[in-house]
Amino acid sequence: MQESHLKKVSNKDEDIALVHRAQKGDYRAFDLLILKYQARVITLANKFVNDKQIAEDIAQESFIKVYKSIGSFRGESAFFTWLYRVAVNTAKNYLSSKKRKKEMLVSDITDSDTTDPLSALTTESPEDILAANNLREIILKSFGDLPEEIRTALSLREFEGLSYQEIGKILDCPVGTVRSRIFRGREQIQEAIDHLLPSSIHAGNERRKKE
Repeated sequence: MQESHLKKVSNKDEDIALVHRAQKGDYRAFDLLILKYQARVITLANKFVNDKQIAEDIAQESFIKVYKSIGSFRGESAFFTWLYRVAVNTAKNYLSSKKRKKEMLVSDITDSDTTDPLSALTTESPEDILAANNLREIILKSFGDLPEEIRTALSLREFEGLSYQEIGKILDCPVGTVRSRIFRGREQIQEAIDHLLPSSIHAGNERRKKE
C-alpha cells in the first residue's frame, strides 16, 4: 500500500516537473505529457462517441486546450485530473453540438483489457441465462440510456479506475454527488438485468427438464 502511494506521488511530481518545463516554452516536455496520456484520453473520449477517429480528434482538441492554458496550471491537483476534466468537457461539448447525447458510452465491454467491471451485476449462474448475448446487449443498452452525468461518473469509476475524489475534481462536484450518481447507475443497470433474468432462468429450467 505504501509503495503504491509513493509511486503515485512520484508520478504526480514527474508530471508537475514536465508542466513547469512546458510553461517555460519547452515543447518537448509537453510532447512527453501527450505521449504519456494520449492513449488514455482517446479511450476516455471513445466511451462517449464510440468512434475512434472522432475520439482521436477530441483528444487532440483537449491537448490543444490544455497547452493553451498551461500557464494557468498551479499544481493544486494532479495534471491528469485537469487533463481528464478538459477531455470530458470537450467530449460533452461535441455530443451537445451534434445532439447525440444518447450515444453509447462504451464501444464494447467484452473487449476491455481489464476484468469486466459490470460482471458483478450479472448472475453467478450463467447456465441459467437462455441467451448470454442478450444479457450483454441489455447491459450495453441500459448503460447507454443512463443520463449523461451518471454515465460519465460510472465510466470514470468502472473503466478508468479513478477514485471518487478524482472523479469529483474532474466533474467539479462533491464526492457525495459522485457516489450517488454511481450508485444510481449501477442500480438502473441491475434493474434492467433483473427484468431479463426471471424469464431466462425459467426458460433454462424448462429446457433442462426436456433434456
